[in-house]
Amino acid sequence: MKNIDLIEDNINNLTGLWKTVGTPFLSYHKNNTFEYCKIENSGWPNKLWLRKDISKKDLPDVIKTMQNNSGLVLPYWDIFGTKSYEILDAYGFEIRTEQVAMALKLDQKFTLEHNLTFKRVSAEQDAKIWADLYPNAFGYIISKEILIHNHNDVHFYLVSLDDQPLGTFMLFQTQNTIGIHGVGVIPEMRRKGFAEEIMKFALNLSIDLKANYVLLQASAMGKDIYTRLGFKDLFTIKNYVLKA
Repeated sequence: MKNIDLIEDNINNLTGLWKTVGTPFLSYHKNNTFEYCKIENSGWPNKLWLRKDISKKDLPDVIKTMQNNSGLVLPYWDIFGTKSYEILDAYGFEIRTEQVAMALKLDQKFTLEHNLTFKRVSAEQDAKIWADLYPNAFGYIISKEILIHNHNDVHFYLVSLDDQPLGTFMLFQTQNTIGIHGVGVIPEMRRKGFAEEIMKFALNLSIDLKANYVLLQASAMGKDIYTRLGFKDLFTIKNYVLKA
Protein backbone atom coordinates (compact mmCIF):
# COMPACT_ATOMS: atom_id res chain seq x y z
CA MET A 1 0.00 0.00 0.00
CA LYS A 2 1.28 3.46 -0.89
CA ASN A 3 2.14 5.93 1.84
CA ILE A 4 -0.55 8.33 0.61
CA ASP A 5 -3.17 5.62 1.20
CA LEU A 6 -1.76 4.79 4.63
CA ILE A 7 -1.86 8.49 5.55
CA GLU A 8 -5.53 8.68 4.60
CA ASP A 9 -6.26 5.39 6.38
CA ASN A 10 -4.49 6.63 9.52
CA ILE A 11 -6.58 9.81 9.66
CA ASN A 12 -9.80 7.93 8.80
CA ASN A 13 -9.24 5.36 11.53
CA LEU A 14 -8.49 7.96 14.18
CA THR A 15 -11.36 10.30 13.29
CA GLY A 16 -13.68 7.34 12.74
CA LEU A 17 -12.96 6.24 16.30
CA TRP A 18 -13.79 9.71 17.63
CA LYS A 19 -17.00 9.83 15.60
CA THR A 20 -18.02 6.33 16.70
CA VAL A 21 -17.58 6.92 20.43
CA GLY A 22 -19.24 10.34 20.29
CA THR A 23 -22.35 9.32 18.37
CA PRO A 24 -24.18 7.45 21.20
CA PHE A 25 -23.89 10.61 23.33
CA LEU A 26 -25.13 12.90 20.51
CA SER A 27 -21.71 14.53 20.86
CA TYR A 28 -20.51 14.26 17.24
CA HIS A 29 -21.18 17.30 15.03
CA LYS A 30 -20.29 18.15 11.44
CA ASN A 31 -20.51 21.18 9.16
CA ASN A 32 -19.04 22.03 5.75
CA THR A 33 -15.65 22.93 7.22
CA PHE A 34 -14.95 20.75 10.23
CA GLU A 35 -16.18 18.02 12.56
CA TYR A 36 -15.98 17.87 16.33
CA CYS A 37 -16.75 15.59 19.23
CA LYS A 38 -17.05 16.78 22.84
CA ILE A 39 -18.28 14.30 25.45
CA GLU A 40 -19.25 15.78 28.79
CA ASN A 41 -17.47 14.45 31.89
CA SER A 42 -14.74 12.85 29.77
CA GLY A 43 -11.28 14.05 28.76
CA TRP A 44 -11.51 12.19 25.45
CA PRO A 45 -11.92 12.43 22.50
CA ASN A 46 -12.84 16.14 22.65
CA LYS A 47 -11.35 16.96 19.24
CA LEU A 48 -12.17 19.35 16.38
CA TRP A 49 -10.73 18.35 13.01
CA LEU A 50 -10.72 19.44 9.38
CA ARG A 51 -10.72 17.17 6.35
CA LYS A 52 -8.66 19.63 4.30
CA ASP A 53 -5.89 22.15 4.78
CA ILE A 54 -6.82 25.01 7.11
CA SER A 55 -7.19 28.58 5.84
CA LYS A 56 -7.80 31.95 7.46
CA LYS A 57 -11.46 31.96 6.43
CA ASP A 58 -12.04 28.81 8.49
CA LEU A 59 -10.79 30.38 11.71
CA PRO A 60 -13.79 32.40 12.96
CA ASP A 61 -16.08 29.34 13.09
CA VAL A 62 -13.29 27.13 14.48
CA ILE A 63 -12.41 29.61 17.22
CA LYS A 64 -16.07 30.22 18.14
CA THR A 65 -16.75 26.48 18.43
CA MET A 66 -13.65 25.92 20.56
CA GLN A 67 -14.57 28.83 22.82
CA ASN A 68 -18.08 27.42 23.27
CA ASN A 69 -16.80 23.91 23.97
CA SER A 70 -13.95 24.20 26.44
CA GLY A 71 -11.33 21.50 26.26
CA LEU A 72 -11.50 20.92 22.51
CA VAL A 73 -8.17 20.14 20.84
CA LEU A 74 -7.48 20.76 17.14
CA PRO A 75 -5.20 18.13 15.55
CA TYR A 76 -3.30 19.55 12.57
CA TRP A 77 -2.22 16.89 10.07
CA ASP A 78 1.16 18.03 8.72
CA ILE A 79 0.59 16.47 5.29
CA PHE A 80 -0.11 19.45 3.03
CA GLY A 81 3.38 20.88 2.58
CA THR A 82 2.00 24.40 3.04
CA LYS A 83 3.07 25.38 6.58
CA SER A 84 -0.56 26.42 7.11
CA TYR A 85 -0.07 25.65 10.81
CA GLU A 86 1.58 29.10 10.91
CA ILE A 87 -1.97 30.49 10.64
CA LEU A 88 -2.81 28.77 13.93
CA ASP A 89 0.41 30.04 15.51
CA ALA A 90 -0.54 33.60 14.50
CA TYR A 91 -4.18 33.51 15.60
CA GLY A 92 -4.09 32.57 19.26
CA PHE A 93 -3.41 28.84 19.20
CA GLU A 94 -0.58 26.96 20.88
CA ILE A 95 0.68 23.40 20.59
CA ARG A 96 -0.24 21.19 23.52
CA THR A 97 1.34 17.95 22.25
CA GLU A 98 2.83 16.43 19.13
CA GLN A 99 2.51 12.88 17.83
CA VAL A 100 3.85 10.85 14.94
CA ALA A 101 1.39 8.87 12.82
CA MET A 102 2.85 5.43 12.07
CA ALA A 103 1.98 2.24 10.19
CA LEU A 104 3.06 -1.40 10.22
CA LYS A 105 2.35 -4.04 7.58
CA LEU A 106 1.32 -7.17 9.44
CA ASP A 107 3.39 -10.21 8.67
CA GLN A 108 3.95 -12.84 11.36
CA LYS A 109 2.93 -13.14 14.96
CA PHE A 110 5.10 -12.13 17.88
CA THR A 111 6.10 -14.41 20.76
CA LEU A 112 4.81 -13.22 24.13
CA GLU A 113 7.29 -13.33 27.02
CA HIS A 114 5.41 -12.13 30.11
CA ASN A 115 2.52 -13.75 31.95
CA LEU A 116 0.10 -10.92 31.32
CA THR A 117 -3.62 -11.56 31.03
CA PHE A 118 -5.76 -9.67 28.53
CA LYS A 119 -9.50 -9.26 29.04
CA ARG A 120 -11.84 -7.60 26.57
CA VAL A 121 -14.17 -5.26 28.43
CA SER A 122 -17.90 -5.85 28.06
CA ALA A 123 -19.36 -5.77 31.59
CA GLU A 124 -19.87 -2.59 33.59
CA GLN A 125 -17.62 -3.78 36.42
CA ASP A 126 -14.66 -4.19 34.05
CA ALA A 127 -15.49 -0.88 32.37
CA LYS A 128 -15.18 0.83 35.75
CA ILE A 129 -11.81 -0.83 36.48
CA TRP A 130 -10.54 0.21 33.01
CA ALA A 131 -11.80 3.78 33.39
CA ASP A 132 -10.30 4.10 36.89
CA LEU A 133 -6.93 2.81 35.66
CA TYR A 134 -6.65 4.84 32.45
CA PRO A 135 -6.03 8.30 33.99
CA ASN A 136 -3.11 6.91 36.00
CA ALA A 137 -1.38 6.09 32.71
CA PHE A 138 -2.47 9.11 30.65
CA GLY A 139 -3.48 11.92 32.98
CA TYR A 140 -7.00 12.38 31.59
CA ILE A 141 -10.32 10.59 31.96
CA ILE A 142 -12.21 8.29 29.61
CA SER A 143 -15.55 7.74 31.31
CA LYS A 144 -16.82 4.21 31.84
CA GLU A 145 -19.99 5.19 29.98
CA ILE A 146 -17.93 5.44 26.77
CA LEU A 147 -16.89 1.80 27.18
CA ILE A 148 -20.41 0.67 28.08
CA HIS A 149 -21.93 2.32 24.99
CA ASN A 150 -19.16 1.37 22.53
CA HIS A 151 -17.74 -2.02 23.52
CA ASN A 152 -19.27 -3.71 20.45
CA ASP A 153 -17.63 -1.31 17.97
CA VAL A 154 -14.37 -0.69 19.84
CA HIS A 155 -12.28 -3.42 21.49
CA PHE A 156 -11.33 -2.15 24.96
CA TYR A 157 -8.81 -4.38 26.73
CA LEU A 158 -7.78 -4.50 30.37
CA VAL A 159 -4.29 -5.88 31.00
CA SER A 160 -3.32 -7.50 34.31
CA LEU A 161 -0.44 -9.32 36.00
CA ASP A 162 -1.34 -11.76 38.78
CA ASP A 163 -4.90 -10.38 38.78
CA GLN A 164 -3.62 -6.83 39.31
CA PRO A 165 -4.68 -4.43 36.51
CA LEU A 166 -1.71 -2.50 35.10
CA GLY A 167 -2.59 -1.35 31.60
CA THR A 168 -5.06 -0.66 28.81
CA PHE A 169 -5.43 -0.56 25.06
CA MET A 170 -8.11 -0.14 22.40
CA LEU A 171 -8.51 -1.58 18.91
CA PHE A 172 -10.67 0.03 16.22
CA GLN A 173 -11.05 -1.63 12.82
CA THR A 174 -11.78 0.18 9.56
CA GLN A 175 -11.91 -2.21 6.58
CA ASN A 176 -8.59 -4.08 6.47
CA THR A 177 -6.74 -1.74 8.82
CA ILE A 178 -6.76 -1.61 12.61
CA GLY A 179 -5.89 1.34 14.79
CA ILE A 180 -4.24 0.64 18.14
CA HIS A 181 -5.07 3.38 20.64
CA GLY A 182 -4.73 4.09 24.35
CA VAL A 183 -1.81 1.75 25.03
CA GLY A 184 -0.92 2.67 28.59
CA VAL A 185 0.83 1.22 31.64
CA ILE A 186 0.50 2.75 35.11
CA PRO A 187 3.69 4.53 36.22
CA GLU A 188 4.72 2.08 38.93
CA MET A 189 4.72 -0.80 36.41
CA ARG A 190 6.71 0.90 33.66
CA ARG A 191 10.20 -0.05 32.44
CA LYS A 192 9.43 -3.75 32.79
CA GLY A 193 8.67 -4.46 29.12
CA PHE A 194 4.91 -4.53 29.62
CA ALA A 195 4.03 -1.82 27.05
CA GLU A 196 5.91 -3.72 24.35
CA GLU A 197 4.20 -6.94 25.40
CA ILE A 198 0.79 -5.26 25.18
CA MET A 199 1.67 -4.07 21.67
CA LYS A 200 2.73 -7.58 20.61
CA PHE A 201 -0.57 -9.01 21.89
CA ALA A 202 -2.52 -6.26 20.07
CA LEU A 203 -0.61 -6.94 16.84
CA ASN A 204 -1.25 -10.67 17.11
CA LEU A 205 -4.93 -9.95 17.72
CA SER A 206 -4.99 -7.70 14.64
CA ILE A 207 -3.66 -10.59 12.55
CA ASP A 208 -6.46 -12.79 13.92
CA LEU A 209 -8.94 -10.08 12.86
CA LYS A 210 -7.59 -10.33 9.27
CA ALA A 211 -6.09 -6.84 9.16
CA ASN A 212 -3.31 -6.07 6.67
CA TYR A 213 -1.97 -2.95 8.38
CA VAL A 214 -1.93 -1.55 11.90
CA LEU A 215 -1.98 2.21 12.42
CA LEU A 216 -1.29 4.38 15.45
CA GLN A 217 -0.30 7.84 16.64
CA ALA A 218 2.80 7.78 18.80
CA SER A 219 3.76 10.04 21.65
CA ALA A 220 7.42 10.70 22.32
CA MET A 221 7.28 8.20 25.22
CA GLY A 222 6.04 5.31 23.08
CA LYS A 223 7.71 5.93 19.74
CA ASP A 224 10.89 3.92 20.36
CA ILE A 225 8.85 0.82 21.14
CA TYR A 226 6.84 1.14 17.93
CA THR A 227 9.94 1.73 15.81
CA ARG A 228 11.54 -1.35 17.35
CA LEU A 229 8.47 -3.39 16.39
CA GLY A 230 8.82 -2.26 12.76
CA PHE A 231 6.43 0.70 12.49
CA LYS A 232 7.27 3.37 9.91
CA ASP A 233 6.66 7.12 10.26
CA LEU A 234 3.92 8.65 8.08
CA PHE A 235 3.44 12.26 9.25
CA THR A 236 3.41 14.55 12.27
CA ILE A 237 0.29 15.61 14.17
CA LYS A 238 0.42 18.92 16.00
CA ASN A 239 -2.34 19.13 18.63
CA TYR A 240 -3.43 22.75 19.13
CA VAL A 241 -5.49 24.45 21.83
CA LEU A 242 -6.62 28.04 22.19
CA LYS A 243 -4.30 30.07 24.41
CA ALA A 244 -5.80 30.77 27.79
